[in-house]
Amino acid sequence: FFYNISSSTKMAAMQGPPGYGPVMVLNPKTERKTGRQAQLSNITAARAVSDIIRTTLGPRSMLKMLLDPMGGVVITNDGNCILREVDVSHPTAKSMIELSRAQDEEVGDGTTSVIILAGEMLILSEQLLRINLHPTVIVSGYNLALQEAMAICERQALTVDVTDDKRMKQLVQSCIGTKFSSRWNDKMVEMALQAVLTVARAKSSTPAQSAALGAAPNSASNPYNHKVEVDIKRYAKVEKIPGGEITDSCVLKGVMFNKDTSHSKMRRRITNPRILLLDCPLEYKKGESQTNVEITNTEDWNTMLRMEEEYVENMCMEIIAFQPDVVITEKGVSDLAQHYLAKANITAFRRLRKTDNNRVARATGATIVSRTDEIQEGDIGQRCGLFEMRKISDEWFCFLEECEDPKACTIILRGGSKDVLNEIERNLHDAMEVVRNVVYDPKLLPGGGATEMAVAAGLRRAGLKVEGVRQHPFCVVGDAMEVIPRTLAQNCGVSVIRTVTQLRAKHASFHNDAENVVGEGASAVMKPCNWGINGTTGDLVDMEELGIWEPFSVKVQTIKTAIESACMILRIDDIVSGSKKGK
Repeated sequence: FFYNISSSTKMAAMQGPPGYGPVMVLNPKTERKTGRQAQLSNITAARAVSDIIRTTLGPRSMLKMLLDPMGGVVITNDGNCILREVDVSHPTAKSMIELSRAQDEEVGDGTTSVIILAGEMLILSEQLLRINLHPTVIVSGYNLALQEAMAICERQALTVDVTDDKRMKQLVQSCIGTKFSSRWNDKMVEMALQAVLTVARAKSSTPAQSAALGAAPNSASNPYNHKVEVDIKRYAKVEKIPGGEITDSCVLKGVMFNKDTSHSKMRRRITNPRILLLDCPLEYKKGESQTNVEITNTEDWNTMLRMEEEYVENMCMEIIAFQPDVVITEKGVSDLAQHYLAKANITAFRRLRKTDNNRVARATGATIVSRTDEIQEGDIGQRCGLFEMRKISDEWFCFLEECEDPKACTIILRGGSKDVLNEIERNLHDAMEVVRNVVYDPKLLPGGGATEMAVAAGLRRAGLKVEGVRQHPFCVVGDAMEVIPRTLAQNCGVSVIRTVTQLRAKHASFHNDAENVVGEGASAVMKPCNWGINGTTGDLVDMEELGIWEPFSVKVQTIKTAIESACMILRIDDIVSGSKKGK
C-alpha cells in the first residue's frame, strides 16, 4: 500500500526542533529510495534483466547480437556472455549480472537458468510485499524452501559411472543441444569428453594434505576433496584457426602451438623425439643493470667477443651432450646458438609462452630446466610419438602428437569466421565444464524442466505442513520453479498454459499412484518422476527415455544461487545514489 504524504508533512519532517531551520542530512543532489519504493524498484530491475535472456533458454533458443564499445560484434546465446556485454546502471541489475558470472566460474553451465529463476523469485515476492508481509518473513520462508528443494534434488538424483560412455554422451548432448553448435552435436560431444578425460588425472594428495583441507581423508562431504584433478583452463588449450569446416575440428593426442623453427635448415619431422624444455635464454647474458666497460687495447675487445661466443658455445655443448632432438625455450636463442644447434641436427624453438611450455611438459613427460648446466637425463621428455611442422592457412604450427598417456591436450577448432569460432569455443567450454562436474560429483538430474517441476510439486506438498505466516513464501518458491518448464514451452511456441498444467498434473498423479512406491512401511520411498518437456517439440516426455540429463552440481548450484540472491535483494530497503562532491 502506498501512502500519499502531503508536502506540509514532508516539510515538518525536514524541520528540526522548534526555532531551528530545516536539517539537511544528505546532499540535495542525492537520490534516495526507501521502504516499499526501493523494494519494488529492485524487483522491476530484476524483471528487466531476466527478460533480456528469457528467450535464450532451451534448444529452441534465439541468439542475441551485441555491439561492444570498440565496434566489435558478439553473437551468442550464453547467458553470462550476454550480460557481461550489457551496460546497466541500476545497482540491483548489476548484482543480478554478477550471479551469472559466479555461476559460470563455479560450475560453467546454467548461467541463463539462474537469472531467470532469481528474477521469478523476486517477481512473485512482489505480491507478498503488497499484502504487507515483512521481507524478513519472506526470506525465512524462502530459506526453508531451499532446504526442502535440496532434499528433493537428492531424492531425484541418479548416480552415474563416469566410464559409461552412452550416459556421458547423453549428458553432454543435453548441454550442447541448447547451443548454436547443436548442429554438430556428435562431434562436439566427442571432443568435450575426450578433452576432459585426457586432462583428468588422479590426485596424489596424502591423508595429511586432505586433513589440512579440514576433512577426514575420505570424507565425501568436503567439496574440495576430489580424488581427481581436472584443470581444463591450464591444460586443455583451445586453438581457433579460421577457415576449413567445423567437422575438421579435433582434439590432439598431444599439444600444438603457433611457432616456426628458429632456423630454416632444422628438421621439420621427427618420430619419437627427445624433447628438452628450458626457461633460460640461449644467448650471451646481459648485465642486470647498465654496465660500462672501458677497453684500451684492441686485443681486449677481441677477447671479450670471444668470451661471449665461448659462453654461448658452452651452453650449446651442454645441451648437445644429452642429444635432444627438439629444444624449446621460453627466452631468446641467439644466431650463434641456432648455428650450433642446427649443426648438431637439433630443432630449436624460442619465446614460447610459459603456459604452452607447461602443457608441452605435461604431455611429453619433460621437466622445464632453468640452467643448461643442471640438465639431467630424466629431464628429457620421451613420451611424444611424432613431432611435425604443418602449415594451416598462412601460419606454421608445431605439432607434438601421439603422446603416450598425455595429461594435456590442444583442441583445434576450425570454422567459417571468427564469430562462429568464438561461439563454438563458448559452447565447448560449457560442455567441458559439465563433464568436469560429473567427474567430480558423479550424480545426474533429469533435464527439460523435470527437476524443477518435481521440486515445485514437492514444495506444494511440504507447504501444507509449514505453520504460520511462512507458508505463503514457502509455496511461492514452488510456483517460481515452474518458470523453467514454462519458458521452455514458450520458446517452443506451444500453448504454455496447457503444457505446464498437463506437466503439473502428471507429477501430481505420479505421486498419488501406489505403483510408484518402492518398499514398505517406514522404508517406503517414492520413485523419482522424470517427466519434463521436450524442448524441441514441446511435448511431455519421460526424460529417462529421451536421455536428457544434467549434472547434479549445476542444478543444485542454480537453485541455491537464485534463492540466496533473491533473499539478499529482498532485504534491501534503502537505495542512496549520488556522487560525492569533488574536493
